[in-house]
Amino acid sequence: MAVFMMDEHQHCIYMNAAAEQLTGYSFEETQGRPLHDVIHHTYPDGRPFPLHECAIDRAFPEDNQMSGEEVFVHKDGSFYPVGFTASPMRDESGKTIGTVVEVRNIEEELKARNTMRMFNKTLQRRVDEEVNERQQIEAQLFQAQKMEAIGKLTGGVAHDFNNLLQVVRGNLDLLTKDVAGNERAERRVQNAIAGVSRGSKLAAQLLAFGRRQPLEPAPINLGRLVRDMDDMLRRSLGEGVEIETVVDAGLWNCMADPTQVENVILNIAINARDAMSGRGKLTMEAGNAALGDDYVAHHPGLAAGQYVMLAFTDTGCGMSPEVLEQAFEPFFSTKPEGQGSGLGLSMVYGFARQSGGHARLYSEVGQGTTVRIYLPRTRLAETQSTALRDEALVGGEETILVVEDDKQVRATAVEMLSDLGYKVLKANDADSAIAIVESGVRIDLLFTDVVMPGKMRSPELARRTRAQLPGAGVLFTSGYTQNAIVHAGRLDEGVELLSKPYSRDQLARKVRHVLDNRSNVDAGGPVQSSGEDAFRSKSVRVLLVEDEALIRISTLDMLEDLGCQASEAASVAEADACLAEAGYDVLLTDITLPDGSGLELALNAVRSAPDLRVIVASGRDVSSEEAAAGFTRLNKPYDQDKLRRALEHSLAAPRHRDP
Repeated sequence: MAVFMMDEHQHCIYMNAAAEQLTGYSFEETQGRPLHDVIHHTYPDGRPFPLHECAIDRAFPEDNQMSGEEVFVHKDGSFYPVGFTASPMRDESGKTIGTVVEVRNIEEELKARNTMRMFNKTLQRRVDEEVNERQQIEAQLFQAQKMEAIGKLTGGVAHDFNNLLQVVRGNLDLLTKDVAGNERAERRVQNAIAGVSRGSKLAAQLLAFGRRQPLEPAPINLGRLVRDMDDMLRRSLGEGVEIETVVDAGLWNCMADPTQVENVILNIAINARDAMSGRGKLTMEAGNAALGDDYVAHHPGLAAGQYVMLAFTDTGCGMSPEVLEQAFEPFFSTKPEGQGSGLGLSMVYGFARQSGGHARLYSEVGQGTTVRIYLPRTRLAETQSTALRDEALVGGEETILVVEDDKQVRATAVEMLSDLGYKVLKANDADSAIAIVESGVRIDLLFTDVVMPGKMRSPELARRTRAQLPGAGVLFTSGYTQNAIVHAGRLDEGVELLSKPYSRDQLARKVRHVLDNRSNVDAGGPVQSSGEDAFRSKSVRVLLVEDEALIRISTLDMLEDLGCQASEAASVAEADACLAEAGYDVLLTDITLPDGSGLELALNAVRSAPDLRVIVASGRDVSSEEAAAGFTRLNKPYDQDKLRRALEHSLAAPRHRDP
């Protein structure tokens, strides 16, 4: 510790060795000189240091102890920080006669202090970031919990509500014939049917927001779909709204439910018309897009990758930041009471997220609004299918088993089907239904509700019905599927669903569609071709490799019905183990498996067993390797007849070639 002593005139009268080392001056050089001249002989820029700016110099005049920090000037002109304590020296009478100053160099201390300050600053920043991130996670969790709660609520409400609507709609359709010719009664019935349709739409929008609607995604081209809707949109929006459509060249296909995409487009367009008060311009754009890691990091549940974007920009009134924040919330609406349910945009958001995509709003007051929807890209080609509404409305004479726990809904369905000419059996739950199935009575179609009481679930009823009656079709119906036939938001492959409430026409077309698309069935029941007899005599050994459980189960049933000895595997590893343990005649494999490529599995398998026949089942295009190896192609979705033909072709083909 450096010690300085000064007299009443602030002249140096003592310095210890530490003080000499600290200042660079010897006591002889400083004796009698004001200490201020020694330690503050100049500013860093060369200006003299005023006396009144030195805290040490104030210790004596103010007659009290002073402490603090100062910058001293070394004899060589360098500067260094010090911490000091300056105390008055008093004689026996208490009179102040000088000052004693204790000084220490605090350069290292200041460095440590600065390091600590920087550390604390960094720590505080990190804490703030963590708190902010936690708040975001909590907000996201709250939103997820809210979505889950709404989903459960809407699911329960939709199931009961749609059952009630189904009773009303079914009886209204039946009543239509009774009031034919009575114009006043016909008008009232049609008004009631319109009310049922509105109620059904509300329930569907709630399910869409809760991400619980059963989707049937397919490869679609949004540019073509938007152009196909052009006439309908112009009629819906009126002459006051100018519509411009812009589609990028080379637009990718996306994977989404075409019907729901049409609903989304119509919802957004009508919202835009209302925001423009019926006059303005709506621009619809379809283009390719990519969402990166930085973007998806702020949107939980969204994956980085390639998407197809559909954007709608209107010239309407726009939204304030407060309105924009709530625009996707259910039941939020800026329209006057009675002019909107507040479910349009929430349905758009729920559909986009359930489809594996994203929805985003951009808007400013007076500047219009832009809605952007991102749907996941697919490399599959678009498939053109004939809509059920284009099929002729006919009945039939087949036998249908109706399984429905709601007495009124069951009675209505039975009456409508009977009115269409069908023979109808009925059951109030799956347990009763399976007893009818196993009784041996002829059944051409199982028409069952998805959600029912009892020990047996509807998918199990369907599986056992197909096993007992291979030629029977299965049609599910429900107002809420409760994950029984819908997984990851998508209707299971090969499943036919008629959503409640349905009209007589919708029921007639869907039932006829399912009956006409059954495979291997005629008036006498299941048909066994000569090819099938050949399978039975040969007892063909087939290894099925498929990771989708429902596809695997249904294909195994078809293989067993064809007389094959079928084994199953859900991955490349499981398949390798099966191939190592037993010999097989045919390897039937999907291409995309959870732990590798089914194509690589097949190529390796035929190298070890050249006589092994391979059938590749997939929804994508045939690759050059498949063709070169001579593998048989089986396109998804397939039925038993297509599977049989693939097996016949594979067994008749020459042995595989090395690609």
